[in-house]
Amino acid sequence: MLPAAYQAPAAALLIAGGFLSCFFGYRLFKVVLGMFGFAIGVLAATSFFGPAQTTPMLIAAFVGGLIGAGVLLAAYFVGVALVGAGIGALLVNVIWTQVEGDPHPAIVILFSVAGAVVAAWLQRYVIIIGTAFAGAWTLLIGGMALMGDGGPLRAAAAGNPWVVYPLNPAPDLAWLPWAWVALGAFGTLVQMRWTGGERGRVVKPNKKKEPKKE
Repeated sequence: MLPAAYQAPAAALLIAGGFLSCFFGYRLFKVVLGMFGFAIGVLAATSFFGPAQTTPMLIAAFVGGLIGAGVLLAAYFVGVALVGAGIGALLVNVIWTQVEGDPHPAIVILFSVAGAVVAAWLQRYVIIIGTAFAGAWTLLIGGMALMGDGGPLRAAAAGNPWVVYPLNPAPDLAWLPWAWVALGAFGTLVQMRWTGGERGRVVKPNKKKEPKKE
């Protein structure tokens, strides 16, 4: 968790990054990979420090962020596979939470591998769906933190994983997964129809045929 003085700028960056990912993830996929790699690196690096260790934490956050971004950018296709694996793991958790408790790790691994394989096959659409939903969650969390909602900050300080795991929110935020699904679906639609380019469209627009010249 970052020191209090840096939480508002970090929330603003989360909003900006989430917006780009949600609505322009396919077109700017390498940029989005770099941003999420940086965020993952920051989360991993700062978890070893307490809130009072400001200077070491900031140095570790910067270095960890650069390493995380570099790893994902240097492995573009690995990044695509990770998006698919993440979607597979998310899907199995959604199914199991509706049935009974948490899924067995072997089932999660199986769905993750299947997601990675599907991502390699349907790369374009997996990128669009993955970036839309990841960006939607980042956008919501950043917006809540910037507006002064203490939920994300308290959860991060307590080690509660719901900040990065949307299927187990705090009791007073039961509406959040539904908002995430709605925003993610809207981001997917926007990318499919407009910002994803012609190759990202589900249905390409009909082109008017020019009259034949005699």
